[in-house]
Amino acid sequence: MRVRIVSRPMLAAGFELAGLAVTRADDGPSAAETIKRWAVDADVGIVFVDDALYRALPRDLLTRLDRQALPVIAPVPSPQWDERSEAEAYILEILRQAIGYRVRPR
Repeated sequence: MRVRIVSRPMLAAGFELAGLAVTRADDGPSAAETIKRWAVDADVGIVFVDDALYRALPRDLLTRLDRQALPVIAPVPSPQWDERSEAEAYILEILRQAIGYRVRPR
């Protein structure tokens, strides 16, 4: 079974760097149309949806998809740009170990 991704354009490159095919959607209605197409494709097992798009999906669509075994529709949290995260600290530590110098974040 295949994994599919629906993402806003600004986040799509991150998924593509991970080797996943991404369908870009600017809003809930365009994401819903894409998900409806995949919902009838027997090869699609899971659809990851950018959480902002997921929140914009019509409730009736999500209810209908919940009744189906496949595909599983799962929201993916968007990155948080406004505060330092544990992931950033982890990456900075890896860089420090690799280059022997502590990189200071902005």
